[in-house]
Parts: sequence; C-alpha cells; structure tokens
Amino acid sequence: MRIRTEIKNFLEYLEITQNKSKKTIENYNHYLARFKAFLSEDINPRDLTLQKIQNYRIYLNRLEDHRKKNLSIKTQNYHIIALRAFLKYLTKNDIKSLAPEKVELSKIPQRTVEALSRDEVKRIFEAVNSGSKTYLRDIAILETLYSTGLRVSELRSLNIEQVDLKRREFMVRGKGDKPRIVFLSKKASDIIEKYLKSRKDNLSSLFINSLKTNILEPEKRRLSTVSIENIVRKYALKAGIIKKATPHILRHSYATELLMNGADIRSVQELLGHSSITTTQIYTHITNKKLKEIHDKYHR
Repeated sequence: MRIRTEIKNFLEYLEITQNKSKKTIENYNHYLARFKAFLSEDINPRDLTLQKIQNYRIYLNRLEDHRKKNLSIKTQNYHIIALRAFLKYLTKNDIKSLAPEKVELSKIPQRTVEALSRDEVKRIFEAVNSGSKTYLRDIAILETLYSTGLRVSELRSLNIEQVDLKRREFMVRGKGDKPRIVFLSKKASDIIEKYLKSRKDNLSSLFINSLKTNILEPEKRRLSTVSIENIVRKYALKAGIIKKATPHILRHSYATELLMNGADIRSVQELLGHSSITTTQIYTHITNKKLKEIHDKYHR
C-alpha cells in the first residue's frame, strides 16, 4: 500500500462517488501532485507524520510561483485542504495514516470587500452609449450582473432557453456544480428582451460577440469571461470610477445592497450560492446598520 496509489484512488473516488466537477478534481490533483513531489519517495500512508506535514508547510511557504512571488497563505491553505480531504478519505476507508484533524489550516487576516455605491453603479450604466452597436448587449450584461449577483463564469455560460424572462428567474450551477435560483429585476428582464429581439442569429448563447465565425463553431460566438470583464472595466473608467471595477465588484454591490435594505444573511448566502455562511459574513462589516445606530445614539 503506497501513498501514490491511494492518491490515485482518492481522485477516482472524487470523480465517481462524490461526483465532483472536473475543475475540482483538477485542483485536487494539482495540489496533491505537489505533495507527492515534495515527499520524493512513495511512502506508506501510515508513515506520514506531523513533522513531515510541517516540513511540507515550510516548503510551501518558501515556494515561489511563476512570477517569482511566494505563495499566499490562502493558496497554501488550498494545498492543506486537499491534503486533509485525502487524509479523511484514508480514515473513512480504514487505511492507517495521520488523523486529518491534526492538520490545521493557517490563520489568515479577515477578508474585506469593496462595493460600489448606488450612485457609482448608476454612473457606470449611464456611461454606456445608447447610440453604439453594442449598447443593448452591454447594458443587458451590466443589469444582469447587478440584479442577480452572478459570477462572471456563470453569466458567460448562460443560454437563452434557460432564462425565463416572464417569471424573471432561472437556475444556474455555480461552484462545485451547485444549483441555485437567481432573480432578475424587471429592468434587467426588459433590456435582455430588447437585446434578444435585436439579434439576427439562431445561437443559443445569451451573450455573444460580433465575430464572424463558421456556423459549425457557434461556441466561438459566446462572449468570453475576459470580454465581459473588459466591458465592465471600460464603462467604469468612462464613468470615472477609481475603484477596481470587475464583474465581481457588481456581485459585491448586489450583496451589499440586499443586506443594507434589511435582507437576512442566510437568504443572501443562498442567493449568492455560498456553501458557507462564513463567506457571506465578509459583507457584514459594511452593512451593519445596528452598529451605526449605536454610534449615532451614543457618540457625542
């Protein structure tokens, strides 16, 4: 029984039994391949010790990426999460090895987010030239991002048939292929409808580029994530927004707006598709009305 064989079995377990996404399996394979390379020899799982893990963590902390920068604590933790998942698999299958709970994650500073104010969002929308050829598409993209809180990858993968403009809701599959329902504002629904009526194609993709490609390659007409990011950046610059403008900042703004208007954090967690409430709690430091009320009441 050797660790390389068990890692292979673990990855197959993720694929078949756990039905993990292709991307998740690729990530785990990447992190565990680095661990195998560090060990240099194909040891028995029972020979894994805390000292070996400690040496591995020191190795990760000193490792440089392709930009000659040390791996961030967050990236190092991804490696350890993969290793702990592997150790849990060994335990579950009665294979003697190091107990997964003995391997702790590094503490990282509490994450903060930056969001756009309602006025800044309005300025970005107003920066879209209503006379341009791409006006309907670009404004539809911005309205959809802001009214649904979609990730850019989720927006890119949307097809026309899955978006119910009458009910103003549809299902997407986010990280880990996890399904969730998202809701469109009436404004977003109306502009998407106008955009679709203006199109002269039979493509399934909701948002497309203007490239002239072979009809047998329709996926090449689907707007890329980079193109969507460039669209958001373009209009933010035009609007004079100095914050780093990305599709994700519109997602942050969506969540912030919900919480500031009284939505409970559990509902926002579901709307964003977060697996853990801890992820959603990063927004509370900028939306805690109660703290502001206490400050206004007691600070003189």
